[in-house]
Amino acid sequence: MLLDVLLAFGLIVSTASQLRPQGVSIGPGEICLALWVLVMVCRELYRLGPPLTPPLTKLLIFWLVFTIAQGLGTMTAYVIGDRHDFHLFMHDVLAYPLLAAVSCLSMVEPGAGPRLRRVAWLLVIFGTIGLALQLAEIWVDIDVLGIKPWYWNRFRGWSANPNQLALLCAALGLLALYLAETAGGFGRKVAALACAILPVYVGRLSKSDTFAILLVGSIPLFAALKVRTWCSSNHGAMTIRTAFAWLVILAVPAMAVAGGILLPSIKTGVEDLARDMAKGNEADSEHTAAIRLHSWHEALRRGFESGMLGLGPGPHIEIPFSIIQGRLNPSADPEDIEHPKVNGTANFEAHDTLLDLFTQCGLIGVLSVLWLGAITVQGSFRARLDGLTTMLCGLAVFSVFHLIVRHPIFWFAISLSLVATDAARRKSVVRVGSPARVGSSRSTTALVR
Repeated sequence: MLLDVLLAFGLIVSTASQLRPQGVSIGPGEICLALWVLVMVCRELYRLGPPLTPPLTKLLIFWLVFTIAQGLGTMTAYVIGDRHDFHLFMHDVLAYPLLAAVSCLSMVEPGAGPRLRRVAWLLVIFGTIGLALQLAEIWVDIDVLGIKPWYWNRFRGWSANPNQLALLCAALGLLALYLAETAGGFGRKVAALACAILPVYVGRLSKSDTFAILLVGSIPLFAALKVRTWCSSNHGAMTIRTAFAWLVILAVPAMAVAGGILLPSIKTGVEDLARDMAKGNEADSEHTAAIRLHSWHEALRRGFESGMLGLGPGPHIEIPFSIIQGRLNPSADPEDIEHPKVNGTANFEAHDTLLDLFTQCGLIGVLSVLWLGAITVQGSFRARLDGLTTMLCGLAVFSVFHLIVRHPIFWFAISLSLVATDAARRKSVVRVGSPARVGSSRSTTALVR
């Protein structure tokens, strides 16, 4: 249990970049995760290694291919004489092994399924407490360790970037939805949904456009998946009480979203709704779109220049000149203005997971991530784990506008999905081939004869 607490705390605090010492890329979250990995490695060495289960095998295959692709990219950059930021290169070199260790060790048997579920509950509980403390800091107006919770007019809490906080809120909210779906008893379902309230509220305070899209799209997607599951279920009819409970669970957040987001559009029109969901005015939105399109174009150019082999870990795009101008432009998007440093080397990201990986590890790395994402979503969809499918789709939306493969909570979601899907598949096989079902089949055949 203490290991579960250490893992959950590390996953939550890993997004609190402002808690790290100045100029250091390692903070309390990374230290907790490293300690957890060390203890788990010692335990597995004492047990002479974990068994290779199907979920663990899939993840090991991915990390092997991903590592090879990153190595090819690094050698390519060395051959062609590419210049990029060495410190950011080393940041990724240290981050990826930690992420691989956390994701693989979290799903080792025995007891991977119950362990990940306990960590999931601890995540939503610790996440709710952490978000409440961050809100209390701005409500009471106190200074904690010199943390600056506001990034211009966007709330970032303990994170260095509002989008880090938005990703955490999205993962916690969708994880709470999954726990509410699979929890036993109405009380636990309500408790899980209650843990989704603060992530939704704080996510909107971050003024992340991606979070707004995810919030509007997740509830209809989850409802459609539940209807599909109910209609295709052949394990008995759903009781009226259960159906009514699920209607209430789905109707409350749907009405909240409709009241908070959709109703204003009736009064002010669709144009005002879009402006309300965006971070700034129309000029800021156009500026952000121009920056993103330029970055995506540059990422494709850099990827093709490397022969689609990549350039190794780290960002590899030159900082757009309009961002340098934005430092003197108060109306510019704050997300695009702040940048680690401008030192004549390429150290800017495309803010798109696949494109950033295309510049790092080329086509091989991109295909490996697409393969892992495809089998994970396909598995949860076939297993009718609608909450997990919704969570994975929500993270996929975030990956279009942000680089999320460096966040530990993303890999926890992948590990949880793979293990839960495999457990559901094994239960289905046991149910189909159970002795009772076989015996009843034989008795029926005997009666016919």
